[in-house]
Amino acid sequence: MFGHIIEARKRLRGQAHLTPVLTSTTLDRRVGAQVMLKAENFQRAGAFKFRGAYNAIAQLSETERRQGVVTFSSGNHAQAVALVGRLLQVRTTVVMPRDAPAVKREATRGYGATIIDYDPAVTSRETIARDLVEGQGGILIPPYDHEAVIAGQGTTALELHDQVGACDMLLVPCGGGGLLSGCAVAARGVMPRCKVIGIEPALADDAARSFRMRTLQHVHNPPTIADGTRTPSLGKLTFPLILANVADIQTVSEAAIMGAVRFLFERLKIVVEPSGALGLAALLSGAVPAQGRVGVILSGGNMDADTLGRIMAATAAT
Repeated sequence: MFGHIIEARKRLRGQAHLTPVLTSTTLDRRVGAQVMLKAENFQRAGAFKFRGAYNAIAQLSETERRQGVVTFSSGNHAQAVALVGRLLQVRTTVVMPRDAPAVKREATRGYGATIIDYDPAVTSRETIARDLVEGQGGILIPPYDHEAVIAGQGTTALELHDQVGACDMLLVPCGGGGLLSGCAVAARGVMPRCKVIGIEPALADDAARSFRMRTLQHVHNPPTIADGTRTPSLGKLTFPLILANVADIQTVSEAAIMGAVRFLFERLKIVVEPSGALGLAALLSGAVPAQGRVGVILSGGNMDADTLGRIMAATAAT
């Protein structure tokens, strides 16, 4: 897999943004370590997902591209696939939950994708997507459990290493595990002493339970504000990669997630969505004690004004 990540970096050169690494002396003092924030909220389509989507779709043959691409996503992968489809002139169809954030839905449609709505309380997005492929054709590009997608996401950690050198710890948000597994493999390849830790919401703790029990655990439509982590489980590809390359998975509360979003807005003047702020939430809440040089992946920034307003109001009241 590490070789695939290296190839993905070459494929993404000139396509993905070189996202900045941000620092804060206030943050360093507060947690007692040197923290480096890899700001994927500045990536194309507003999240790291562009990396995996481009790496996967760019490798399709002309015959496959003519069939179009089908995917399922609550938002960030949807936007990424739609944008890559527009760039590469590939028709895209996206299965999205009805309660997906409006800003993500609007961007997906704006990039030219056809959106298929579904009710997550009633049916499965994976089932709908596979039925679409069987019924109308198309190439399925899932949001995380796909080798080329994982390799693309892993370039995030490679790029961080290129920018700042080796880290002692790397904190990575975890939903389905594409970003976490890819970054963990990349980190092992270029900074083998780095301790990679996945972070997920306590309300969506299937990955943490899977990691500890060494068997795949599931959660159904968890009610976390971190909508990008509302995946039912880790994937068949991502789970073994995580077991082999990740040191630990920790969880954070909803209050900690919202506090991290507020900190980033007030101190660094950036908008990071709740799913993207999980790593920082773990540091600020003490769920993960900081040690040495700490890399944190801020995985995305696609959040509407209403959600940001609710977070700011809620954290101000605590």
